[in-house]
Amino acid sequence: MTEKPDAAPKAPEGVDVEKPSAARVYDWYLGGKQNWAVDREFGRKVEKMWSLARPGAKQNREFMNRVVRAALDAGIRQFLDLGSGVPTAGNVHEVVEAELGEDDEATVVYVDYEPVAVAHATLILEDEAATDWAGIVQADMRDPRAVLNHPRTRELIDFDKPVCVMLMAVLHFVGPDDDPDAVVRAYRDKLVSGSWLAISQMSEGDGSGPALEGLRWFVEQYRKTSNPMWLRDREEIEPFFGGWPLLEPGITHLPDWRPERELNAVEAEARPFAWCAVARKP
Repeated sequence: MTEKPDAAPKAPEGVDVEKPSAARVYDWYLGGKQNWAVDREFGRKVEKMWSLARPGAKQNREFMNRVVRAALDAGIRQFLDLGSGVPTAGNVHEVVEAELGEDDEATVVYVDYEPVAVAHATLILEDEAATDWAGIVQADMRDPRAVLNHPRTRELIDFDKPVCVMLMAVLHFVGPDDDPDAVVRAYRDKLVSGSWLAISQMSEGDGSGPALEGLRWFVEQYRKTSNPMWLRDREEIEPFFGGWPLLEPGITHLPDWRPERELNAVEAEARPFAWCAVARKP
């Protein structure tokens, strides 16, 4: 990827661009533009120890994109993206806008508790003139009541109609003490028949060798921060869907959910380290 090191996006008011932000580092992994030199430096340090961080992030984003397109094809027009980070580099509202015609309407609500992510999201949505149908809610997705009752959520989402709720690479930040089963159940219980629940979750999967050791180092770094990471096996992820029927092909690794392209060698090496699935409420 060709990078312009001197290029810097407009900084939202009050955002510290002297310290790396996890949301902006992730944006850099995805090839986005909402990142600064300090974020890129941090990302490169991570890549030196675990080279699969960037292809893993890309696989997660491509899975999300395929889910959004599939949901649109199924007639769903409302999206709730929990723990969304910075909504750029192919995020939900961009996919929706690219897929729908001018006469078709949809709504998107992003949710993130980090002020830096919310500030960037607000600026992006304003710059793209998308605020009439896409919004950002500053709330902790581990508090479903706060998310679901937020005025912006209630303005944009009609829970009497199907909604696609997405937990993309965020449940591994919800530890046992947070009762992740209860958190996800609260969102499931709010949804009507025909709604979708999409989840991706980092895991040791069936990985091995240096790649697995790199992942464990990656997780250990997060354990030292305010956002510790919890990996889960396939068997631990399935209960999150509450017995809803899983859409084909069920629980798979990220690039194996309705794939649209072949993987290169490096991407294939990243395949084992996350699981994903989508379920439909009966």
